[in-house]
Amino acid sequence: MERVTRKGPLAGVRVLELAGLAPGPFAGMMLADHGAEVLRVERVKTVAAAGDRPRADVMDRGKRTVGLDLKSPDGVAALKELVRSADVIIEVFRPGVAERLGIGPADLHAVNPRLIYGRMTGWGQDGPLAPTAGHDIDYIAISGILSMLGREGERPTPPINILGDFAGGGLMLAYGVLLALLERERTGEGRVIDAAMVDGASTLFAMFYHGVQTGAWGPRGTNLLDTGAPMYDTYETSDGKFLAVGALEPQFWAEMVSLMGLTDLPDRGDSAQWPALRERLAEAFRSRTRAEWEAVFDGTDACVSPVLEMDEAADHPHNKARGAFVEVGGVRQPAPSPRLLGAPEQDLSPATRLADLSSWGLSDETAARLRAAGVLA
Repeated sequence: MERVTRKGPLAGVRVLELAGLAPGPFAGMMLADHGAEVLRVERVKTVAAAGDRPRADVMDRGKRTVGLDLKSPDGVAALKELVRSADVIIEVFRPGVAERLGIGPADLHAVNPRLIYGRMTGWGQDGPLAPTAGHDIDYIAISGILSMLGREGERPTPPINILGDFAGGGLMLAYGVLLALLERERTGEGRVIDAAMVDGASTLFAMFYHGVQTGAWGPRGTNLLDTGAPMYDTYETSDGKFLAVGALEPQFWAEMVSLMGLTDLPDRGDSAQWPALRERLAEAFRSRTRAEWEAVFDGTDACVSPVLEMDEAADHPHNKARGAFVEVGGVRQPAPSPRLLGAPEQDLSPATRLADLSSWGLSDETAARLRAAGVLA
């Protein structure tokens, strides 16, 4: 069987993604979205139960799947055969697990020295917390980030698990893979990537660490960008929906208050008057529905936008015009980003089982034997 033909800047790059929770598949999706051939290695029973039915999981789009028992010596040997023709492997186990299975970096580099071994964990491969469990909320807690999120006088407010898991973890891992692929062009050698969510999330907040140290950023909920300022906040409308206001610059602020017909407002440059200014804005926004305010601000520089529900976003005129959402296998989902203008569109079809592994170096005879033994699905 010939290799799968993919399009895009990562065409020809082969990725083995060892099954794990969402940040790992997200990293694989980012690579598949831009042309990489991604083979997701899952548990045998998971793939056997799904059979040849397409997978509806958005983060599995554009991938193929195979079931492999990595606790079996034959399963480990089969993975090593797949590794021979792979460029990248994504591994999201706790530190030491892959080594105990016999599929750690040293094991796989012995088979393929050019392999890029991408490891992603919450705490990293070393340090006192490395062997312990954790979640996004824990990683952003010890980085100092969580202390900055929320309103003044209230508890820190955890966001959904974007900052640690997806941005600090999956996205940073995909970025690390690209760096290692570029480096390999010069050195011819593989690389081990240690993508820790606590590290990645901290990197995202570099500007704010500087602000705290210089005194430019104050306590939670008192700053220009964290709901402290009334010109950067959300406001309820008469129909119980919300608007997002980001009129920071004087010219945008002037346009917003002019369109709202507001005069004699408290001085926005005086933080002591922010509570009074916020109440004036809140009262004004409660006078109309969200749709009515959209009609007022649409196409202006007032920096006021409707807070859309998830099921509304794809139908917003701007998102529709840009094709920001696509439908794959009956599931509406974000289109790949970033956009490389002029690049060919990718196959975003739902993941399906790859029955013929000969293009990955596993012979039909070996595959049949492993399936009969329950090691492969």
